[in-house]
Amino acid sequence: MMATDLLKKQHRKAEELFKKLEKGGRMTAGTLDDLATDLIAHMAIENEIFYPAVRSVQPDLIAEAIEEHAVAEFELKRLIATNPKDKAFAPRLKVLQELIEHHVEEEERDLFPKIEKALGGARSTELVAAMQQRFKEIKADDTLSLLFKGAKSADERSRAADLATAT
Repeated sequence: MMATDLLKKQHRKAEELFKKLEKGGRMTAGTLDDLATDLIAHMAIENEIFYPAVRSVQPDLIAEAIEEHAVAEFELKRLIATNPKDKAFAPRLKVLQELIEHHVEEEERDLFPKIEKALGGARSTELVAAMQQRFKEIKADDTLSLLFKGAKSADERSRAADLATAT
């Protein structure tokens, strides 16, 4: 499996969860938690493992993707803090969904094809293993409380990644 295939699979799951949330109903709270933990874990594996490994392939798109994560994380925090019965919930859900859809479209259309050509099969296999392991670790943690209790933001991770590559 290519690293991009793993990320695409996670993109499809997020799309399904957004659809469930749009429909509402009794599953909303659990579905929102599922979406939030999946998005947090997905953004973390991209920021911590995938993007640093492929930054040289398309540095401008990677920088933009990291910024999109920062905005999505902010909107996710706002959505989680909103009662699903509140009139602000649906618009906040829609904004987050549109941000994620835009991000996914750019990754899958512009970034992933270039990465797939540049990555060798062995390197992609290594990335998949590391990304799957990290995804499981994050999902096992109390990711929602981490989101609100000072876990590094996407913006802080972006600055750290920039510093690491500058040295």
